[in-house]
Amino acid sequence: MRWSNIADADGERMMIPPLAISMGDPAGIGPEIVAKAWKARELHSLAPFFAVGSMKAVELVWGGPIQRIEDPAEAGDVFDHALPVLAIADGGEIVPGAPDLEGARCSLQTLETASGLARSGAAGALVTGPVSKAQLYQVGFAHPGQTEFVAERCGVSVENAVMMLAGPTLRVVPMTVHVPLADVPGLLSLELVLNKARVTARGLLRNFGIERPRLAFAGVNPHAGESGAIGREEIEILKPAIEQLREEGIDAIGPFAADTMFHPRARAGFDAALCPYHDQALVPIKTLHFDEGVNITLGLPIVRTSPDHGTAFGIAGSDQAEPGAMIAAIRMAASAAQRRAELAAQGAA
Repeated sequence: MRWSNIADADGERMMIPPLAISMGDPAGIGPEIVAKAWKARELHSLAPFFAVGSMKAVELVWGGPIQRIEDPAEAGDVFDHALPVLAIADGGEIVPGAPDLEGARCSLQTLETASGLARSGAAGALVTGPVSKAQLYQVGFAHPGQTEFVAERCGVSVENAVMMLAGPTLRVVPMTVHVPLADVPGLLSLELVLNKARVTARGLLRNFGIERPRLAFAGVNPHAGESGAIGREEIEILKPAIEQLREEGIDAIGPFAADTMFHPRARAGFDAALCPYHDQALVPIKTLHFDEGVNITLGLPIVRTSPDHGTAFGIAGSDQAEPGAMIAAIRMAASAAQRRAELAAQGAA
């Protein structure tokens, strides 16, 4: 049985179970990028993983070796010679690029199953493939996204599950996510900023091994408000939050004008940027690392990552999907799971 492993403080080997990858919507590019990631496993030194979802969806877009497994423990032995698939309902008649409700039900069951395996410890981490929220909403999905679904299944409040987007040279946290821009000032509060920052600081330690994380805050307004001339959120919310975080021993700086935070010299000065609204965080990460960006959820008892892109129905089934972000998500999940195991062995998890 081949599992990922690391040494604990006494040099003993600790076994990390194979990672679970939910393939997402069977009509999207999820099945293809999971298969391509397995094909590139040796090139990128990927930890053993298994796919959860429809075998038919993989067979429609890839001609490589696939092997059905009944238990995650089988994945390690299969991984060297075939893509292990823990198969669930095939989702009806699958047509790449043509999502339907049967496919949405399949992707929801896939997500539920893979999440449960990670929560139980049968899987070392959870990597979620891209889903169509529009389709999921039609089959009863009641969450804003997969992040909130996984958080609920883990018994974690949405407020304590922080979405971080991470690439090779930048990590960003949007403090508000899928809300109208006009609503952002009313949603920002001292409590929200403090909570996001605390979870981020702890997450950088647990998942990335950064012992003293440096957090930089972007302002809400142009030029970070220019001392109140263009807005007061920086004065009334962000600055008091930063001062309190420093009193707690968290290295927090800012708020800074967002238009000067993301050039190379500025990025060297922080480990993560916390941004008041969605696009303020996602524009720079997708500009710098479009094919390598990873969505990692901080604050969960499990490791959960996801490629930072969607279902790409327009190219599904055409062999054009790039697996780079999925590969990066798998690598990050394995690395974070190993760091957590090491901290647990030290009694510091």
